[in-house]
Amino acid sequence: MSESCNCGRLEFNLCFACSGASDVGAIADQAARQLNRDKTAFMSCAAAVAANVPKIMEKTQAASQILVLDGCDHDCSRTILEKGGFTGFAHVRLQDLGMQKGKTPVTEENITKAASAGAEALAKQAACE
Repeated sequence: MSESCNCGRLEFNLCFACSGASDVGAIADQAARQLNRDKTAFMSCAAAVAANVPKIMEKTQAASQILVLDGCDHDCSRTILEKGGFTGFAHVRLQDLGMQKGKTPVTEENITKAASAGAEALAKQAACE
């Protein structure tokens, strides 16, 4: 089984987002909330993974796919998931979409751009399985 294989997992996607104090953190957070409203991926709590909360860890292990949205190159949410033992997840860094920390307004256009990139990353990951 490859590292990205999700064999035997349940049929739901989870999304973890940077919810940092910067503008790109706010955009990542709002994009995750949009994906949750669209039922593309249910938003979950990266801090709960960092705290090793049993119910969240179990739910994350059971997810068919995991998406991580990070605002900048610190990749805080990605690091949290990796330290929690999770690998093979889709990862989108808003900085790679041209959004610069401290210079990107929190607008519907930017939130939609980030949410669309997240949905595309999940679709690409599903196509590879």
